[in-house]
Amino acid sequence: MFNKILIANRGEIALRIIRACRELGIKTVMVYSDADRDSLPVRLADEAFCIGPAAPAKSYLNFTNIISVAEVSGAEAIHPGYGFLAESAKFAEICASCGIVFIGPPVEALEKMGDKAVARKTVAAVDVPVVPGSEEVISGPADAKALADEMGYPVLIKASAGGGGRGMRVVHSPVEIERSLQAAQAESEAAFGSPDVYLEKYVEEPRHIEFQILGDKEGNIVYFGERDCSIQRRNQKLLEEAPSTALGPALRRRMGEAAIKAARAAGYYNAGTVEFLLDKHNNFYFIEMNTRIQVEHPVTEMVARRDLVKEQIRIAAGEPMQFKQADLRIEGWAIECRINAEDPSRNFAPCPGVITTFIPPGGPEVRVDTAAYPGYTIQQYYDSLIAKVVTWGRDREEAVTRMERALEEFIIEGVNTTIPFHQRVLRNAFFRRGEIYTNFVQRRILAEEN
Repeated sequence: MFNKILIANRGEIALRIIRACRELGIKTVMVYSDADRDSLPVRLADEAFCIGPAAPAKSYLNFTNIISVAEVSGAEAIHPGYGFLAESAKFAEICASCGIVFIGPPVEALEKMGDKAVARKTVAAVDVPVVPGSEEVISGPADAKALADEMGYPVLIKASAGGGGRGMRVVHSPVEIERSLQAAQAESEAAFGSPDVYLEKYVEEPRHIEFQILGDKEGNIVYFGERDCSIQRRNQKLLEEAPSTALGPALRRRMGEAAIKAARAAGYYNAGTVEFLLDKHNNFYFIEMNTRIQVEHPVTEMVARRDLVKEQIRIAAGEPMQFKQADLRIEGWAIECRINAEDPSRNFAPCPGVITTFIPPGGPEVRVDTAAYPGYTIQQYYDSLIAKVVTWGRDREEAVTRMERALEEFIIEGVNTTIPFHQRVLRNAFFRRGEIYTNFVQRRILAEEN
């Protein structure tokens, strides 16, 4: 096992990793930007080093400074969390060349699954269903129009690198192609440093179902069941739950086995998530693999009763998993609400500023992952996530009711938050019946307000 791990991230995920390390008896090293000097992870880590100014490119994405701190501090491994360098094959390769363990998948898997066009080819080769789409990146408007005409509208233009809904446009007719292509390419270039995009058939009113997988270096891979991430806005997840109301045991097994096939095809180990679209006829299609721990991993931890971050560390240290697929069970139901510093009344505009009051909820089966506190500043440079509230219940109704109670208790003052938005979702009759899909927010929440 490692003696010391460097955490190349910030906020609640950095704090989550520190806690896992402490329970495993591992010392921690935090790197931080000037803007995060007073953050809880910096205060709670065993060591902390400033690596640059607030801008991510000069701090949390600065390979040289992060590796230098690892070498100076004697850290044997780096945990990248999610975002920033978590899915960077180049960073993982640099770690390996410096004799530092990257707590994540191997470089080859990052390369195969980091490029969505390559990922589609990789999984299609082992008969995992994929949404019909382009085999290569789009060369220009003429290429896009020809493919769209062949597939039929609507189609989806997607960034080949990255995720989080950036570099993505739905196109409903030929006249929209050129403008949407240019917009997607520009957004992809800005977010991921690459303008490459590809085209796929747009599946209307699907569910977004993802499977948490875990593999060790001995070739053992398991799945922990699914998360339903259909409550989204601009292709970014807002609320997640596990399991999904759409899946029965047979479909869960089929999709879980497909997720494992996809992971094996990439030569994968450590934690990862295989994402699918599920249509109303229960046809499912691979869309991408996230080669890291997910923001929403707590909902899986709650129903699987396993610590995924600890498992990541053990696997990176070379330990085999101590359980098999037959040992894993889904117990009860869990829901996660992402509480962001955003103003829902102003089109979810970011709301940076100082949190003056912060009183998180508590009680039975309520988990709050956060690095916020009274006086904490939500920075304009980073994601607006304040906290993740996760509740568990014996069934979905109890989990939902417990979440309603938790959000009523949650007091945040000084910045606007998405708590009122989540409360509207939880009260919605369609949500209570489990009738959700990826355009749920636009159709059932925002449309009813207008």
